[in-house]
Amino acid sequence: MPKFLSVLLVVGVAAGLFAVAPAPARTAELLMFESAACEWCERWHEEIGPAYGKTRFGRIAPLRRIDIDRAIPAAYRAVRGIAYTPTFVLWRRGRELGRLVGYPGEDFFWPLLERLLEKLPEGNVRPAHRTKGRSCTDCDQDS
Repeated sequence: MPKFLSVLLVVGVAAGLFAVAPAPARTAELLMFESAACEWCERWHEEIGPAYGKTRFGRIAPLRRIDIDRAIPAAYRAVRGIAYTPTFVLWRRGRELGRLVGYPGEDFFWPLLERLLEKLPEGNVRPAHRTKGRSCTDCDQDS
């Protein structure tokens, strides 16, 4: 019996490790390639970062930050040509759909992002609604 429990423990630990490992999302993501030395990245985090996840854009394409000074996660190594930070890559099912290079400021970022998200297939343009029985105030749709 103790040997059975040891095997069960090993299997449980291994399964737990696999559950914690990040898997590529099946929906769209906005990859942000950044560097700690990038002042424009810092500015983006001050001006856009706090609100991004609360917007319809953040629900359509959640942000995944990738530090270019560290090992790029295996799921995103197919992204090529990152020369400047920040670079925002619209990523869906292991494929790049488009990118924004640099941060032009808050007034220009949102319209450019909206244009980028138009490259998504029709079914992925609407955000996942978290409202029950009431209208989404962000996009005027009923849930």
